[in-house]
Amino acid sequence: MKNRCRCINSIIFIFLSIIFLLPIIAFSSEVQVGEPSTERDLSLKLEVRHAIEKGLKWLKETQNPKGYWSQPEYPALSALALTAFMEEPSGAFKSAQQPFIRQGYKYLMDCVKPDGGIYVKDLVNYNTAVSMVALQVSNDPALESTLKKARAFIINQQMDFNDKGKVDSPYDGGIGYGSSYVHSDMSNTMLALESLYYTRYMKQESNTGDSQVKELNWPAVIKFIERCQNLPEYNDQSWASKDPQNKGGFVYFPGESKAGEMDLPSGGKALRSYGSISYAGLLSYIYAEMDKNDPRVKAVFDWLRTNYTVEENPGMGKQGLYYYYHSMAKALSVYGVKELVMADGKKIDWRRDLGLKLLNLQDGSGFWVNENGRWWEKDPNLVTAYAVITLEIIYRGL
Repeated sequence: MKNRCRCINSIIFIFLSIIFLLPIIAFSSEVQVGEPSTERDLSLKLEVRHAIEKGLKWLKETQNPKGYWSQPEYPALSALALTAFMEEPSGAFKSAQQPFIRQGYKYLMDCVKPDGGIYVKDLVNYNTAVSMVALQVSNDPALESTLKKARAFIINQQMDFNDKGKVDSPYDGGIGYGSSYVHSDMSNTMLALESLYYTRYMKQESNTGDSQVKELNWPAVIKFIERCQNLPEYNDQSWASKDPQNKGGFVYFPGESKAGEMDLPSGGKALRSYGSISYAGLLSYIYAEMDKNDPRVKAVFDWLRTNYTVEENPGMGKQGLYYYYHSMAKALSVYGVKELVMADGKKIDWRRDLGLKLLNLQDGSGFWVNENGRWWEKDPNLVTAYAVITLEIIYRGL
């Protein structure tokens, strides 16, 4: 019976690896399937594929001989690069398992700790969650045990301050960078939920060796997400604003926005909602399996649609621009929207819009880099991985 279960789980593992980051059809009522591509779409699709190939060629050339990209202290950077290779449209890197790919995964496995986390020294949740995605899309059932332990590690990082079991702190329910940080945040929470979502078939097996794995406290995490949203109808924090410029969008963590605050005509102040973290909020609701018509989900989608642009990270300018692109592509793809309808009735094909933008931003050598260095985006390895994954999502929808 155990061998049969392992076989079934291996099949599920491979299946989920294949469909990772594809739109969740059950969540969408707007996806059009089977429509023929126009000549214009075919031309763009070929250009996008060429840009992906150039980006991956550049990433291959910049890999350290020891298997990592950029910095050995942060496996998430290498995990993003590996995910980009695994999601390449032809599947060549999955099937061939080229030596440099094997070396990259060997480095990642060398970062696995006895506690189940995948990290070197700090940012333990960030590194573990992003690395789990790379392991998941590797198409290697031998990594299941590592993923199960990493899943347990992430679940055990959920924050619970003050009285245990009560959501009595604004930070309760969320996940932060690690135990040395005094708060949870929307970015780490989203990445953690993403890693759990794509390994959710494993939750049926509670035993990971020596300890029993508890499930995430979902009501608590949803409460944390609510407390990061400018939506007073659901957010019980006094700072939450119903100001039209911010209502529905998200801030970094309760009481803190990386976009700062703004003066309101009424004389008060509001924490600014901003683009990248609002897409993280939308993704978090999706990974928490919230209904698409839920008012909280609709509110953040409406804010994102109203503030849609590919010229900047709304509220942040060029800061975190490629993280914004990456989050946008994941969120809108999974949300299942092909066109965004603007207030004036104009329809925007976001895949075409974002795809063309990234084509124009790519350096002739194949890499991308942000002129603004916030959140490590002057690192071309990180930014190129973001851009390639974004284009891969776009490619699959064209």
